Amino acid sequence: MNPDRTNPPGELFIRVYYEDTDTGGVVYYANYLKFFERGRTEWLRALGMDQHTLATQEQMMFVVKHADIAYRQPARLDDRILIRTAVTELGASTIRFSQQALRGDTLLASADIDICTVHALSFKPIRLSPPVRDLLEKALH
Repeated sequence: MNPDRTNPPGELFIRVYYEDTDTGGVVYYANYLKFFERGRTEWLRALGMDQHTLATQEQMMFVVKHADIAYRQPARLDDRILIRTAVTELGASTIRFSQQALRGDTLLASADIDICTVHALSFKPIRLSPPVRDLLEKALH
């Protein structure tokens, strides 16, 4: 269950803080990766997946394999932005997320991010476990 009832699954609101911006008050481009990471983490949590538990009990971790990001409009200090997250493809050991950062109806940035599942100790790729795969298949868009 999503702990923040104001955010439906796949949606996370983030406030832009001073630490997120450059000297001009514009969100530094690399911070969108952090925002998208938070969106994926909360999306997984809303599905009932805790990444710490997966790492310790199933010895499975998610790592970013590839990120393709398009920047469209700047976010600024104190903006409230929405991070939308969806799974668009599922492989044996990979997950493709499609994510967007929006301010109201304005698209600020979008990304396709490929995640690979690896063993928590060896960091070698491993297959998604059946319970995790089942949850992700139900959430495919």
